[in-house]
Amino acid sequence: MSLKPLALLVAFGLLTGCAPQSAFHYVPPPQTLTAPEAASGWTDKPGWQGRDFMVAAANPLAVDAGYQIVKAGGSAVDAAIAVQLVLTLVEPQSSGIGGGSLMLVWDGKQVAAVDGRETAPAAATDQLFMKDGKPMAFYDGVVGGRSVGAPGTVRALALAHARYGKLPWASLFEPAITLAEQGFIISPRLATLLAKDPYLAKDPEARAYFYQADGSPKAAGTRLTNPALAKVLRTLASEGPDAFYRGPLADAMVAKVHAHPTNPGVLSAADLASYSARLRDGLCFDYRQSEVCGFPTPSSGTLALGQIFGMLESRDMAALRPVQGADGRLAASSEAIHLYSEAARLAFADRNQYVADGDFVAVPVRGMLDKDYLAERGRLIGAKSMGVAQPGTPPLALARGQDATPELPSTSHVSIVDGGGMAVSMTSSIEDGFGSRLMVNGYLLNNQLTDFSFTSVDAAGLPVANRVEPGKRPRSSMSPLLVFDKQSKQLDMSLGSPGGSAIINYVGKALLGTQDWGMNLQQAINLPNFGSRNGPTELEQGRTPESVIQGLKARGHEIMLSEQTSGLQGVQRNAGGWFGAADPRREGVARGE
Repeated sequence: MSLKPLALLVAFGLLTGCAPQSAFHYVPPPQTLTAPEAASGWTDKPGWQGRDFMVAAANPLAVDAGYQIVKAGGSAVDAAIAVQLVLTLVEPQSSGIGGGSLMLVWDGKQVAAVDGRETAPAAATDQLFMKDGKPMAFYDGVVGGRSVGAPGTVRALALAHARYGKLPWASLFEPAITLAEQGFIISPRLATLLAKDPYLAKDPEARAYFYQADGSPKAAGTRLTNPALAKVLRTLASEGPDAFYRGPLADAMVAKVHAHPTNPGVLSAADLASYSARLRDGLCFDYRQSEVCGFPTPSSGTLALGQIFGMLESRDMAALRPVQGADGRLAASSEAIHLYSEAARLAFADRNQYVADGDFVAVPVRGMLDKDYLAERGRLIGAKSMGVAQPGTPPLALARGQDATPELPSTSHVSIVDGGGMAVSMTSSIEDGFGSRLMVNGYLLNNQLTDFSFTSVDAAGLPVANRVEPGKRPRSSMSPLLVFDKQSKQLDMSLGSPGGSAIINYVGKALLGTQDWGMNLQQAINLPNFGSRNGPTELEQGRTPESVIQGLKARGHEIMLSEQTSGLQGVQRNAGGWFGAADPRREGVARGE
C-alpha cells in the first residue's frame, strides 16, 4: 500500500467546524445478567454476518453504542470513539480515558496511525524503577503514582475525529454518559477480576465504587452508576480535549498521582498540558496474497509480526493443516507450532534488543524487515528448538543493551468497518488489570510507565533502547492490523487483541489461520493459542491436544501450559459483506447489518 505523508491536524477549536452536524439520539439497550460468556472459560461464538458494516468490541454495550453511531450516519472513527468511551465505563480494568491507544484508520486511500500512547513525565529519569541500585519488584512499581504516564487516548480520539469524524464530537459521548448516569450491569468477567485483585480496594475512591461496605466486591448483575465519570464526559463533550489536559480535571489527576502514601509519582500539570497525539504512517509488510499494515514504533507488534511471517514465507505452512483434538476441535499441529514458535523466538530477540520509541531511538526498521536478513535469520530454524534465540544484527542497527521489560495484559481491541468502507483497528490499554489502581473522577489511571525497562543499561554497560526518558513513549506490543488483498488493494480484514506481549502471538495465530489454512476469522480465533516470547513454548492449557504437546517435546521444546486468555476481535470481508468475529475466551461480540 503506498502511503502518503500525513500532515498534522488543526487544534480542537476547529473540530466541530469540520464535522457535519447530524442528529443522533442514543437508545440504551435492555440489560440482563445473561452475559455472552462466563468470566473465564469458553463460550462458542458463531461469528456475525453483516452486509454493509460491522462493529466488533469487547463488551456488548460498547458494540451496541458503535452500531447505533454507524446507523445514524457516523463514520467508523465516530463509532470507535463512542465504543472506547463506553469501554471506559463497562470494562474499566482494561482500557479507558486514563490510558492510551493506538488507532489505525483506512479511509480508502491510505493507512493512518493515530498514536495516543502515554508519555513519561519530564521529571522521570532512568532510575524511576530502581531502588538501592536494583530494579524494583514489578508490583512495587505498578501500584501507585510512580507508574502513571500522561494519558493519550482523549487527545488521540480528538485527533482522529478532526480528520475522519462525521457526527458532532459531543454526540459521540451520549451513550457513555447515559449508561454512566442510568447504570450498567456488572459483567461476570469484571466481577471475577474485582474479586481476584489484591490492590484495587486500597484506593479509597475505587473501594467506594467497586466494593461493598464490608470490603467484598460488588457482584455480577449489580447495577452500577458512575456520576463522577458522567460529569467528566459531559465536560469533554462540551469543551473538547483541552478540558482533560488543563484545568480542574488535569489538576485532579496530578494531585492523585502525587498523593499516594507510599509510591507517589512525578506527573505534572505541564506534562498533561504539553501532551500531543501523533499522526503517523502505517507500517506494512507482505505475506502470501496479502499486505498487512499495522502500527510503527512505539509499537513493536508490526515489526515482530513482519519478522515472523518474513521467516515463514519460504515455508509451506499451508501443508501443515490443523489437527483434530480429542474434543473434536481443531488445533495447530506440532510441526506448525514448531516453525512459528522458532520464528517468534528470533523476532522477540530482535524486538527486545532494538525496538523502542522511534522518536528517541534509531530503530532499524528497514533492516529488521530486510528480506535477505530475514532469510538469514530463518535459516537458524532447524528440526529441534533453539530454546532461547540471540538477537541478530540487522542492517543499520546500533549496539543496544539487552532488555527484559515486563508486560502484563490488560487491554481492549475494537475493529469497525462502516458503510462507506472506512475501517478502524484500535487497541487501547491502561496496561495492567485496573492500571495503577488509582481512581480519579470515576476512571482509572494507567500504569504504562512500567512498560519501560526498569534498568537503563545491561550487564555489559550498553544502553537499553526502551529505558525511561522524559517525554518518551514506552514500547508497546499492541498490534492493531488492517489486512489488504495485494492484487485488488481491497481491505480484507481488521484485527487485534489484548494480552500484553502475548498479543503478537495471538494475532499471529489468527493470521496463520486466515492466510495459510483457509479459515474464516472466527475459526482462526477459535484455534488454541500458541507461540513463544523467546522463552518456553507457550500453549493453551486444556485446549492443546496431548499429541501436539508430545510432538513439540520431541523437538526439544520446553512447554509452558497456561490459560492464554486472548481477546481477539475482528472484521473480515466475505461474499456476503462483512463478517464479525469475537474471542470465545472473553465477553466480546460483533454486530452489523
